[in-house]
Amino acid sequence: MSTTAVPRAHLTVVRGARLFDGAEVAAFAAPTVVIDGSRITAAGDAVPVPEHAVLVDLPGATLLPGLVDTHVHLALDASADPVGRLAGQDDAALLAAMADAARTAARAGVTTVRDLGDRDFLSLDLRASADPTLPTIVASGPPLTTPAGHCHFLGGATADIRAAVHAHAERGVDVIKVMASGGNLTPGSRPELPQFEPDELRVGVDEAHRHGLPITTHVHSTRAVAAALAAGVDGLEHVTFMTADGVDPVPADLLAEIVARQVVLGLTVGSVPGAPILAPMAARMPALLANVRLLCASGASVVAGTDGGVSPGKPHDVLPYAIETLTRVGMSPADALVAATSRAAEVCGLDDRKGRLVPGFDADLLAVDGDPLHEPAALRRVRAVFVRGVRVR
Repeated sequence: MSTTAVPRAHLTVVRGARLFDGAEVAAFAAPTVVIDGSRITAAGDAVPVPEHAVLVDLPGATLLPGLVDTHVHLALDASADPVGRLAGQDDAALLAAMADAARTAARAGVTTVRDLGDRDFLSLDLRASADPTLPTIVASGPPLTTPAGHCHFLGGATADIRAAVHAHAERGVDVIKVMASGGNLTPGSRPELPQFEPDELRVGVDEAHRHGLPITTHVHSTRAVAAALAAGVDGLEHVTFMTADGVDPVPADLLAEIVARQVVLGLTVGSVPGAPILAPMAARMPALLANVRLLCASGASVVAGTDGGVSPGKPHDVLPYAIETLTRVGMSPADALVAATSRAAEVCGLDDRKGRLVPGFDADLLAVDGDPLHEPAALRRVRAVFVRGVRVR
């Protein structure tokens, strides 16, 4: 099903029963958000409806900022064989499929996505689209990996990480993504092994920061986490501490450094219930969740990413399930929502206009039936979504 933009007047007023502004719960009797073009001009209680505005009245609904998924792969189709399906598509077909994936996210209220691994920089083409039905896209381009390394088929394999970071920066990416360990989708790749030497990672960090870009790393093994931290990366994705046949407990020294430096943890939790899980992850799930619980309770900076697209349990609208998972491992519903709104927007470099329902910010708005601050599953009962002021169906 395609997403279509709904024509709107210049002014739109959305009214609900509750409001979470991305940082705190507002105790308003009838919270109202006024949208002028693509921006929010007012949000609060007893806000008058401007003359000629279109009123969208949603009794019983909670109004929230549009959600931000900090880790997706729009080029992967969430099928049982996403890599094989990718190989069979030319660029034109793949770009169309990526747009459909992005619209799927938008229909679920995910109004910003950070694509941490595309093929041949196609996410930059999608980012440049004027299509009003697409969420805002933050793009890394092909992830940097070793020759024949994890996800080499996306086009980011390199033996010279400095040159590769420089080339990505010249292409206009928003963030640098490095595969610091192996992964599960690439035949011959082993997630428990590092891929780059620590000195190489340091060179990548220095070059990314020289260009004013953040750098985040795919890390599974404890050795890869340690090397990435020593290199000074800004973010760690997955952070599973996987071994060849199990999962390490989170090392106390690494956790202390993560917390002290507030290195961002992109914990790619959340899956559609009943969907098959990648075999290497399924057997390890109890230990993985125990580590996630510890990381979330540690005071570390945690955001909600999903790895959307990598498997049938990870469609591009899976983020609400990830938020539910964060509450099950100990986060309060409010903290889990912050991890998927204002904190996630900050990590994407968009905290000056995304992740909050406040005047001057982009009119990215999600309305859901019920109260997700008491029942996180309410996030899946979508009443309305606005992407930069345009209502989508």
